[in-house]
Amino acid sequence: METEQRRIEVNVGGRHFETTTQTLPVLPTTTFVDRDPSLFSDLLSLLRSPSSTTSPIPNPSRLIQEASHYGLPIQSRLRSALSPPPLLGFDASLSTTLLPASDPFATALSAAPDGSLCLAHAGVISSYDSALAYSCSLRTHLDRITSLSRLPCFLSHDSPLPVAVAGSLDHPGLHLYDLSKGAHLGTVFWSDPSDTRLYKAWVAAIAPPSSASSPLFAAFEAAHRENCILCVDPTTLQVTGEIGRQSGIAAKSAAPNRVVHLPELGGLVFMSSVSAGAFGYSGYMRLWDPRSGDPVWETSEPGGRSRNSSRFGDSFADVDVDGEQMALYKVCWKSGDVGVADLRKLSDDPWIYLSDSDAAAGAGGGVSGIVHCYKGQVFVGRQSGVEVWSQLDNAEPESVGGGRWRRNWMDGEEEAKKGFVRQMEAGGDRLFLCRQGLDGVQVWQTSRSSRQVSLLCPSSS
Repeated sequence: METEQRRIEVNVGGRHFETTTQTLPVLPTTTFVDRDPSLFSDLLSLLRSPSSTTSPIPNPSRLIQEASHYGLPIQSRLRSALSPPPLLGFDASLSTTLLPASDPFATALSAAPDGSLCLAHAGVISSYDSALAYSCSLRTHLDRITSLSRLPCFLSHDSPLPVAVAGSLDHPGLHLYDLSKGAHLGTVFWSDPSDTRLYKAWVAAIAPPSSASSPLFAAFEAAHRENCILCVDPTTLQVTGEIGRQSGIAAKSAAPNRVVHLPELGGLVFMSSVSAGAFGYSGYMRLWDPRSGDPVWETSEPGGRSRNSSRFGDSFADVDVDGEQMALYKVCWKSGDVGVADLRKLSDDPWIYLSDSDAAAGAGGGVSGIVHCYKGQVFVGRQSGVEVWSQLDNAEPESVGGGRWRRNWMDGEEEAKKGFVRQMEAGGDRLFLCRQGLDGVQVWQTSRSSRQVSLLCPSSS
């Protein structure tokens, strides 16, 4: 303990600093370091009091690069200090906008639990680290990437950068890229000796592996509309199974545009498809057991087995799954209402519709609406802005959708006028948004000043 608190003096670029070995755990090899003293001063301030910083930190990538000259432990501590406070949608604000150098219109996003991001723009994949410092870009052989995911770190072959998994509606196959090496690792095709047309099938949705032993799931669709979900071993790129093969000739058998693996639900796979037409939206949701290849629950809207419901005709415009909360959320296209269903108690009509005391808070309907659930919060993108639902309490811990909910607008009127949200992805304590007609990716997070207020003025129970 005495060694950790030992006082040291460092001369950086001719300017003298005093600190302790607890703040600066790795001593320089010499008392003089030929680096920029102003950058070292900023770095030292963050290391001393990371939680007291309330103002935006300019050029964090430059600080991280500077920290690399003082050792990995210091760089790791700086990354932790630069991480945002816990994401609270009702108190989030626009932090920055990521603008790739070329083709800045993002076509697909993939966020990681540490807050890092991979984004596809045209046929390029760009990577940003947990401090949103630019890492690299890889130009693929695809013209336009429309679905993007990444292998978890335990499957990234010890690569310092993620292994990206990409699909394109304009190009057949599922493609894996090592961003560290700038290399194409391989392609997985849907093949069937009895039908060679399937070899040209493209990928419509991807679900990454949830563990080292689980497969990668990808929804394939052929030109004649036939589709299925392939189970792929991410280490060998061998197809290990096929589930949900269907003709695609009707809305109830269209290719899924969302696939989610649910290890919390015994390894079931959720898939959904939604399409818009002259008479509104239509689609289906389905839970599959990949071991048996059979569906265990399904519903379609409009119609299905809930035809007598008072909400008949108010189909879902989008749906998302929260595996940790065991909840399924949807936004209705006509009313704009948000429905929730308990994944453990699915039935013919399992929906509970969220409400709060402010009837006007959800105005805007659900046309072009998207929904994304993350850390117990439900984010809804509407043409009128981004709405967030937060649960205030839950009288029954085992119930889903019960208790009181609060909803707030996350963005203001001026921000909403820039364009409605067409893509939404969360990772770490950040929410990433892409708006129609707007270049780049918006990064929303809780401000550091909000964290200070919550620390100084804790809410009363």
